[in-house]
Amino acid sequence: MVFYLLVAAGAALFTFLLIHQGAPQVMTAFASAGWWIAAVVIYHLAVPVLLDALAWWSLFPRTERLSLWELFWMRWIGESVSTLVPSAAVGGDVVRARLAALHGASIPAAAASVLVDVTLGVFVQIVFTLLGLALIITATGHQSFVRPTLIGAVIGVLAIVGFYVVQRLGMFRFIGKMISRLANAEDWHSLVHSGHTLDEAIRTQYARRSGVVGCCAWTATSLILGSGEIWIALYALGLHATLVNAVILQSMVLTIRSLVFPVPGALGVQEGGYVVVGNLLGIPGDAAFALSLIARVRELILGIPGLVAWQVIEARRVFRARSVLNAR
Repeated sequence: MVFYLLVAAGAALFTFLLIHQGAPQVMTAFASAGWWIAAVVIYHLAVPVLLDALAWWSLFPRTERLSLWELFWMRWIGESVSTLVPSAAVGGDVVRARLAALHGASIPAAAASVLVDVTLGVFVQIVFTLLGLALIITATGHQSFVRPTLIGAVIGVLAIVGFYVVQRLGMFRFIGKMISRLANAEDWHSLVHSGHTLDEAIRTQYARRSGVVGCCAWTATSLILGSGEIWIALYALGLHATLVNAVILQSMVLTIRSLVFPVPGALGVQEGGYVVVGNLLGIPGDAAFALSLIARVRELILGIPGLVAWQVIEARRVFRARSVLNAR
């Protein structure tokens, strides 16, 4: 019920903003981008997705490290699931951990790498948000949203530190014990051992300083260079395309999407973020809305094939399992 209410609210906000900014003007601005949208799609796949894959790759122990190519397409599929499937952006991380385990990594190493990647990624994104906040204050002089942004950043840091601490303390072994006691059955006792194994894998990955530093460095590079696709979109729309404007839009919109993660695809909220931040930067509302539409089209062009690829992989696995059973 809550899911449908969030979808309806997001769709209503999207429609309101489209009408308010002028649907004909928005569509005209969007159409003016033309084939530059293809450049945005290619850039996103070749730069942010690849750099995010490198961040994930750096966390794997050398003995279980998959190839960069494998982690690249797993990251692409995971992003596709997070973007297009209503799973509160968590489903994609679960899918890429599963794919890594299916292709050679142990289950503890695959799951731990994703958990650590997500934890470090949130921390780096908070720093990136503060960078965007400093840039927007310098560029526009507006300070009305400084306090709420800083409060949100402090809350985010405290939350991620808390999550890190419970990971180091052995959260999965504790969860396994609780479930085992509640179920009061021998079959569930294996969860305690599994949780302990996962906790050890997480501690091992945090203990590898080179992996942690590498993950943070690649993630930060991905966020900064990822602003390039917004720069391309700004240029395509004939707007004032500067690296500073691109970084500001990238950081603020990512922050807004993270804060409203329960809304599927941040529908309506993302558009509102582009319009509000764009207006501060002197970008007309219709052009700012068109920027969001370009991002939506990029998500669809990359996301739909990613979902199809995921379903093909799962279908082939089921088919092979059935073939083995039939052969017996």
